[in-house]
Amino acid sequence: MEVVVYLMLLIYLVHLAFLFPSSTQADNGGKLGAILDCSSRAGKEEGVAMELAIRDINKNLTLWTKCSRHGHLHAAQAARYLVNRRGVKGIIAPNSWDESSAIAEVGHQLNVPIVSLYDSTPVWATTRWPSFVQASPSTCSQMKAVASIVNSWGWRRVNVIYEDADFASSNILNHLYGALHDADVEFSALVPLSSSSHTLHEEMEKLRSGQCRVFVVHTSLGLAERIFGKAKEMKMMEEEYVWITTHSVTSMIHAVNASVISSMEGVVGVARYFPDVREDFHKKFTANFRQKYPEEKNDDPGMSALQAYDAARAVGSALNVDAQKMMEAIEKTNFQGLSGEIRFDDRKLAPANRFRIINVVGKSYRELGFWSEGLGFSTVMEDAHNSSMIILGHVFWPGGGPWSAPRGWGLETIPKPLRIGVPNGSLLEKFIKVEYDPITKQPNFSGFSIQVFTKTVAKLKYDLPHEFVALQGSYTEMVKKVQNKELDAAVGDINIISSRYEYVEFTHAYTESGLCMVVPIERRSSRAWLFMKPFTKGLWLLTILINVYNGFVIWSIEKHHCSDPKAPILAQIASLIWLAFATLFSWHGGRLHSDLSKMATVVWLFVALIITQSYTASLTSMLTLQNIEPKISSLETLKAQHAYVGYNKRSFVKDYLVTALHFNPDYIKNFTTAEDYSEAFKSGEIAAAFLEAPDAKLFVAKYCNTFTIAGPTYKVGGYGFAFPKGSVLLHDIDEALLSVFESGELKELEDSLMASQTCVDSQPQNDPASLSPQGFFVPFIFTGGTSTVALAIYYFRTRLNADSMPQHKGIWLLISLVLLKWRNHRNRFSRKVSDIDTPTDSPNV
Repeated sequence: MEVVVYLMLLIYLVHLAFLFPSSTQADNGGKLGAILDCSSRAGKEEGVAMELAIRDINKNLTLWTKCSRHGHLHAAQAARYLVNRRGVKGIIAPNSWDESSAIAEVGHQLNVPIVSLYDSTPVWATTRWPSFVQASPSTCSQMKAVASIVNSWGWRRVNVIYEDADFASSNILNHLYGALHDADVEFSALVPLSSSSHTLHEEMEKLRSGQCRVFVVHTSLGLAERIFGKAKEMKMMEEEYVWITTHSVTSMIHAVNASVISSMEGVVGVARYFPDVREDFHKKFTANFRQKYPEEKNDDPGMSALQAYDAARAVGSALNVDAQKMMEAIEKTNFQGLSGEIRFDDRKLAPANRFRIINVVGKSYRELGFWSEGLGFSTVMEDAHNSSMIILGHVFWPGGGPWSAPRGWGLETIPKPLRIGVPNGSLLEKFIKVEYDPITKQPNFSGFSIQVFTKTVAKLKYDLPHEFVALQGSYTEMVKKVQNKELDAAVGDINIISSRYEYVEFTHAYTESGLCMVVPIERRSSRAWLFMKPFTKGLWLLTILINVYNGFVIWSIEKHHCSDPKAPILAQIASLIWLAFATLFSWHGGRLHSDLSKMATVVWLFVALIITQSYTASLTSMLTLQNIEPKISSLETLKAQHAYVGYNKRSFVKDYLVTALHFNPDYIKNFTTAEDYSEAFKSGEIAAAFLEAPDAKLFVAKYCNTFTIAGPTYKVGGYGFAFPKGSVLLHDIDEALLSVFESGELKELEDSLMASQTCVDSQPQNDPASLSPQGFFVPFIFTGGTSTVALAIYYFRTRLNADSMPQHKGIWLLISLVLLKWRNHRNRFSRKVSDIDTPTDSPNV
């Protein structure tokens, strides 16, 4: 029995020794206590660093350390032990809020200053515990760095895995949510885990089955090691995955063994920035750490060691005075420590605002650059900054290497193709046409909207399995189905309007935006100078010149028969002009004496017949073609006449007419097809129809001689594709759609769309063009040549008698000059032709 009692006592003593191990430097002088997580790498570094700090300050100081055992009760017991049994004047608390708060309560009760290494204490802590000091700067700003990383690569949703250990979890999540919200990034999933969580596999399986592949890990190093090991096992460290770690993990990345860090390849981490470690400290630390913990593979100091050294130095320098003066001395601390500036404001260090960005590569890591709050990223701390992480150069991503950034989401987890709703019963089948196979009863989808979507999907960098689903009902009902997850998207002539953004998000508009008023055509004719339009100015001038020339020829030949040679010059000119124009409307053959003049007149009359008949036909056509104008030209006219208007009953137009244009709803009628509109117009049921701009253009093209677009175009959204809010597909679809725009493929589809719409009205009565000289070149040459030949024959025939007819010498002189001018003109024309026909590369040139 005594043996059993002694054995139980021995076990109890061993337990106490294990619970409260201690180490001392000396038993005299000032005494400083420290409570650490002795089993963690951070705790080991903190213990060694504090010992070095005490030695550097004063060899008479004593450091007593106790292990917290991962619990606030153990931490509180350890604090009481250090104060009551060891007589410490101050305690350094570990980097844990539960433990630090328990120790702070003990310190408050025993009037002992408590300096905590925890970096996210609540604002009320220093008020509740006047002897409490936060010796680690807040790292909440790191969440802005995380958000900047996410935003740099265009990711719009993230999964957050965090350790649900204390109140700080919700505090840090609030900072992360605010930073992501400012960057227009949403939480896809929030996964709380504990250090001993048994549901890790199930939670990771849920994350793997989702679309979002961007993960932010905010846990302790131990839990992070388990997470990445499981992710590696579940093939979640491959292409298209993104893993970002916060300071709590990244700051200890140097201590992770090779087997664990290999499972973290491609991770991007954020850690608080600290200056280069002093060589003397580094040398002493590595020697002491290697001696004390030979099992550790890496003996370099991390941020935990630097912060612990600075904290021990700040507290140790204030020992050997009473608690009140000690607190005052700590608050006045101001020196440049290993981790940065040590200066307390309201018993807290200033928040950290500069962070390192690291990237795990292989079995090590490299420093990509830095991020500073309010400035952004930079490759060198004091260098120029940029808001995008891309400035840091290539990043090695999980499974994908440094050449391309991951999408951040995947489709292979989608169990079936996307269900895309398509409206069945579009106003114009040119946009959406749904036909059913008579045998299989399966729908076939075609039309402009389907073509644009197909070309957009083809521009994606990955396959997008999808199937179209025909739907009845209004367009708003269809987008609600997208919101309710009954559909994955909606494609068709869906107008982008603000009210629908309540349910879905839209891509860029792929058609012209606007609402148009379509009205019947009214034809009017009022052209005072219409009689001049059949001929161009050139043809009118040429006709007059040829006419005068022919009159001159006939007058010259018939002059001694039809006029008095001694008549005044004005009378002879009047006879010439009358003779020239009279031949257009009457035959003078009975009064012409010379065969030459008769020959010239016959040819001219033939040409004149062609000209007059052409003029008559052109003028008749112009007179019958009336001026085309819209029957109603303005919205105000419709309202004043209390006219009825039409709209497509499946669209948003009625609400717009009533709300924006202030139409009386009693005068608005709905229709389903283009044919219904046409019949309503013909019967006088409506005076105008309001259609979206793409529909209006096709409708007018179909009824090209009956309807036209009138009035202004009212600005509304064009047609777009609808996706659920926060859809990871939306950004890629928008980018692919812009590629369709910029490549000219959309323009080709638009041209094909308009060309395919034939006019069902009678042939359009185009306004005839005026007749030009080119159409009468041969007849004019024929009549001009005939008249010239007649005049030449007459000239040579009478020249022999010129000496006997001195009274005609003036006339023949005039004729000779005209003929000479004509010959010179023909010679110049021949030379021009010769110049054109002669090759420029001829050796004779």
